[in-house]
Formats: sequence, C-alpha cells, structure tokens
Amino acid sequence: MGTGKEYGYGRVSWKDQHEDRQVIAPMGCGIMRRNIFVDKKSGKDFDRPKYKKLIKLLRLGDTVFIPSIDRLGRNYNEIVCLVLGQSA
Repeated sequence: MGTGKEYGYGRVSWKDQHEDRQVIAPMGCGIMRRNIFVDKKSGKDFDRPKYKKLIKLLRLGDTVFIPSIDRLGRNYNEIVCLVLGQSA
C-alpha cells in the first residue's frame, strides 16, 4: 500500500452485529489486527470513539483500508469532504 503505516477501519451499526467482516478484510490485505479499528455505532456522523482514535494516529503517507465505503458513514457528501480534507 503506502509508504507509512497501514490501518483498517470498520463499523457495524448495532452492538449485537458481528464485526468479523470488518476485521477479516483488512487482515487479508496484510494489516495487523492491532491496527484495525471497529466501531459499533451508527454511521449518521463521525462522532465515533475508534474512528477518532484512528484519525489522531494518522500521519502523511499512512493508508487506511475500509472494507466498504458505507462503513465509513451514511452521508456520501460528508465522506467525500472528509477524504478531500474539506469541511462539509
């Protein structure tokens, strides 16, 4: 992937949902389990504890693997702004 560290991020909406897919997919790309962050929270906004922790760790050159774009959030405009580094 990139020249920096590699991370994975996933999200499930409900506490009783299994996070297996969110962990297995990044591990299949060689990302270590300790570098995979999974929230069990709605995707309505980015106020999620593991997401915030991951964002604080990221540095220029790091790569984040997300199994599916809808795991990042529900609002695609916010996702695009996030990726481009702009405010929504």
